[in-house]
Amino acid sequence: MFKQIVLATAAALAIAALTGCATSAPAASSASSEQSVAAAAEKLRVAMIDPTPTALAQLVADDLSYGHSGGRVDTKDSFIGDLIAGKSDFVTIAISDQTIKVVGNTAIVRHTLTADTNDSGKPGKVQIKILGVWQQQGGQWKLLARQAVRVAA
Repeated sequence: MFKQIVLATAAALAIAALTGCATSAPAASSASSEQSVAAAAEKLRVAMIDPTPTALAQLVADDLSYGHSGGRVDTKDSFIGDLIAGKSDFVTIAISDQTIKVVGNTAIVRHTLTADTNDSGKPGKVQIKILGVWQQQGGQWKLLARQAVRVAA
């Protein structure tokens, strides 16, 4: 299962890279694009703590592939549904070590996510590394793919 997730993530990144090569943005706008991606990522962080269907739908792509560190893969509907239902409940989320690389209309975002959770009413803590692939769609940055891995002990 893990191998399938890694292969799916690699395929998404390859497609994103190829798309970016065809529409590479000028270097001068790179900093501005990175700031726009960072703002979208921050909106997603906030929306995951206090989720609403509208806020989440504006931030994630219809074709979302959201890989969890435990191997489960969500679609847009299951990702939003689990947050709204409290099955996946983030009490706090802190982001650190974030890097953003914009290639055309695609951005690769890496960071460490540290959170307090209350999944299905069960308190917990999580620290994971995240790889997010964001794509500009209709003038907005949307999360297209995400893969989480556990932090090495």
